[in-house]
Amino acid sequence: MSLTGKTALVTGGSRGIGRAICHRVSALGAHVYINYVSNPAAAEETKKMIQDAGGRADIICFNVADGEQVQEALKQIVTEAGSLDVLVNNAGITRDGLLARMKESDWDLVIDTNLKGAFLCAKAASRSMMKNKWGRIVNITSVIGFSGNAGQINYAAAKAGLVGLTKSMAREFASRNITVNGVAPGYIVTDMTSSLSEEIQEKIKREIPLAALGTPEDVAGAVAYLLGHDARYVTGQVLHVNGGMYM
Repeated sequence: MSLTGKTALVTGGSRGIGRAICHRVSALGAHVYINYVSNPAAAEETKKMIQDAGGRADIICFNVADGEQVQEALKQIVTEAGSLDVLVNNAGITRDGLLARMKESDWDLVIDTNLKGAFLCAKAASRSMMKNKWGRIVNITSVIGFSGNAGQINYAAAKAGLVGLTKSMAREFASRNITVNGVAPGYIVTDMTSSLSEEIQEKIKREIPLAALGTPEDVAGAVAYLLGHDARYVTGQVLHVNGGMYM
């Protein structure tokens, strides 16, 4: 296992894409910390699934947008596990609306969670990684950060910002043997997409060359590659997982 003996934190890891990532990171041999903020039952379910498969997992509750909570949580992980070697910034929310009608609070909430949260977690995690001169950071951005989308101006801005964050961090951390990459999912089958009507889902599929929605496991596979030994010489890149929707 390429991550045997390593400790990983996956933010927003209790459901959907985050849950699938937790499973794959655990399968690589890492001790996984599952972050959540509002659904303890889902986090417990994810933990049990990993443990039933023979993996190691713990749950840690904190809001990625709160600097003090992030500092305390990551300090706890390092104290308990001895180090923090892998960070997957997956936590994200949506507050959709057209620009002319969007509340400033909805803009701030999405930017704080999706972009500032990744900054805060990476900053705190990098201390342990730089000390050990080894680390892997993967930021989950989105196809929307590249293509844009009407009604998601806050989400698109945050996800596009993650791309710049990824590339800049990759340059800063490379000398310490820390790679920083991104994964940009397209439309993935999650709670968010399952709430869409069948008509809307079919319309989306017609815009995708592979004519299907992706699965959380598709995204987790891309993350696993970037965390593994085969990607040791890959940094500052964004891997697109979207069925050809954006090329």
